[in-house]
Amino acid sequence: MQDHKQRFLFPDSDIRGELVQVESSVSRIIEGHNYPLPVQGLIGEAVAAVALLASTLKFKGRLALQAQGHGPVSLLLAECTNEGELRAVARHSDGQDWSQGDVRTLIGDGNMVITIIPEQGQQYQGIVPLTGDTLAQCLEAYFRQSEQLPTRLWLASGNNRAAGLLLQRLPNQLAGTDANAQMWEHLEALATTLTLEELLNLDDQTILHRLFHDTPPQLPDAQALQFGCTCTRERNRNALLSLGNLELQTLLDEDGEVTLTCDFCRHQETFDAVDLAEMIKAVDS
Repeated sequence: MQDHKQRFLFPDSDIRGELVQVESSVSRIIEGHNYPLPVQGLIGEAVAAVALLASTLKFKGRLALQAQGHGPVSLLLAECTNEGELRAVARHSDGQDWSQGDVRTLIGDGNMVITIIPEQGQQYQGIVPLTGDTLAQCLEAYFRQSEQLPTRLWLASGNNRAAGLLLQRLPNQLAGTDANAQMWEHLEALATTLTLEELLNLDDQTILHRLFHDTPPQLPDAQALQFGCTCTRERNRNALLSLGNLELQTLLDEDGEVTLTCDFCRHQETFDAVDLAEMIKAVDS
């Protein structure tokens, strides 16, 4: 099944939902990395999460989720653009006991940062402590604190696949406060009956019918998702230029060339002696 996210809306209410299913993107993200299985699962959940959250983007840009702590996984970073391009990376220590896979054990005490990065305009950033046992619980805390919108999330990951379900109550516009509150309680109760195994293995139509057959939601067109990395030779060149003349000259004298590897996609760019000499000249000028 193609990687995608499916938005769904409930008529005459101010409640929306999103379903995400990703497989090829997750496989591409973990390819070439020696991630332990619990870290692979955490990356899959993060990828599904940013795909769900990026549905709020109404402009060209990207949404990033970053979690840092003092556990064996020191960094978790996932991004999704408004066009559905996904990438993610994790940094972890070696020689750990990977028998436990919850967020509190893997990342430990730390913070989660949600950053909205438009191509033009000012960035927005929200920060919350990692207080939940799961990434979904941490994100629900983020919505309570930063967005103040009742939001529930379910995230599942395994076997190089990931899936997510989001249910969110928006400010009352179409329905009255009491009616919207009752509808929210009803839909939330239905959604909690879905197991993570079902979320990961069932298709959209089956899940939505299984949960909401008595109040069928409207289904706009699904959006395709795919792996996408922003690394380019020009960006790598700019990174080298930022080192300055002295460091570039040292690289030229000692190695004669330098190879940069993208943390996300593992693509390598090599700059030979001629490239380094041209960069030194550019810095001098």
